[in-house]
Amino acid sequence: MKNRQRIHALIASAALLTLGSAATAQAQTTLTMSSWVPPTHYVVKDILQPWMADVEKATEGRVKINLLPKAVGAPAQHWELARKGVADITWGNFTYEPERFKHVWFSELPMMGASSEASSVALWRTYTQFLASNEAFKGVTLLGTGMLGGGQFHHPTKVIDTPDDLKGQKVRMGGPIQKRLLEDLGAIPVAGPGTKAYELLEGGVIDASLHALESVVNFRLDGKLKNHTIIPGGLYEASFFIGINEGKFKSLSAADQQAILKISGEALSRRWGQEFDKQNKSAETTLRANGHKFAQPSPALLDNIRKVRTAMLGELQKDGASFGVKDHNAMVAFYEQQYKALAK
Repeated sequence: MKNRQRIHALIASAALLTLGSAATAQAQTTLTMSSWVPPTHYVVKDILQPWMADVEKATEGRVKINLLPKAVGAPAQHWELARKGVADITWGNFTYEPERFKHVWFSELPMMGASSEASSVALWRTYTQFLASNEAFKGVTLLGTGMLGGGQFHHPTKVIDTPDDLKGQKVRMGGPIQKRLLEDLGAIPVAGPGTKAYELLEGGVIDASLHALESVVNFRLDGKLKNHTIIPGGLYEASFFIGINEGKFKSLSAADQQAILKISGEALSRRWGQEFDKQNKSAETTLRANGHKFAQPSPALLDNIRKVRTAMLGELQKDGASFGVKDHNAMVAFYEQQYKALAK
């Protein structure tokens, strides 16, 4: 009799352990992430993967993120991939979809600031203050924003110093702000991803290219582009997002949502900016050590760049209501105030 009771007790205990294990398994959620750069790229290796580890730690293992072996779509599709839930988490450039995200064009204009950390956090604060409820961002819960740290002119054979240095020059670029800027400065914009710059230079398709300093090194263009014109505050910028499908995020427990938000938002934006600043500083050190020429633009070229900036800001203020920003100037002023405070 005692043996039979002991057996029943063991069976009951095993059943409870099984139920407990099943409950634990059900409590665990694995989110998928699509990234369009190789896993060795510093955006993945030094920004996203440490954050992914933090998510797992913050949720005590209840939420894990699986980086997919390859992107599930083109770079320009990554906001939509998250919105539709093709991948749970994605990242990309806002102005890969320029008409949808005209709200953030201002952040990519000339002379907005050369500190990626300050601009990344300033953009996050501006988003939360002015854009979080905007219809364009529906369907994706934003987890962080990031900036490039200032793009510049790079040329194989000469420093771009005066307005005449740009006349008729075919310059690789990406995005509507860069296109408008080059056209108004008298250059010929040639659309193409930064990863294609080497073959475009090699084939004589372009005379020069626009990049952040880190891209000159990381895209292995330093053997081609040996002259760098540094516009104070950056010639242009690039604005990035990290986001999760809104429905998927809301399906997580309230505790896990809060845990993820605590290590995301401003914290993730700051992490992004710090890494880009580190990469740009390292690239400049490398290029200078290898004898590359760095120069400042002439007052005349700077004046022309400022004129383009002023004109575009005026147009965005005029059109702001059409994309849900009634006082665009107030949003820009807030961003600039935040940037200045953060960059001190």
